Amino acid sequence: MEKIKIEATTVSPEVIFDIDNNNFSIRGKSVVKEVDRFYAPLIEWLENADFKPNQRIDFVFNLEYFNIFSSKRILFILYKLSDLKVSGADINVMWHFSMEDDDMKEVGEDFACMVNLPFEFISNTMQPEFI
Repeated sequence: MEKIKIEATTVSPEVIFDIDNNNFSIRGKSVVKEVDRFYAPLIEWLENADFKPNQRIDFVFNLEYFNIFSSKRILFILYKLSDLKVSGADINVMWHFSMEDDDMKEVGEDFACMVNLPFEFISNTMQPEFI
């Protein structure tokens, strides 16, 4: 299956869906106005992907911010991953959050309660800028 690679913009996240290399990530900021146009192809890709039974899938969410419209689509992706788990895939969600942003961790915890998936919470620390 052809991989998806979408470069980040000021309003949309970087997306990589690469089944051959077990590289699945959504990173950056998601404040897209036309969320269905952006997220529907991603959800469709997951629905049609040819995952092998017991295949390990490490799915990284490293979002600094997303709006309410994007949050619903992210939840749809998580539900799709939950469906894949029921079908036999070994799904692991890695939810990154900034130590300075408790809200992003709480959102991840809320999502974890809504879907039947193992979540690993990873704290990102702000790197000091060197002059």
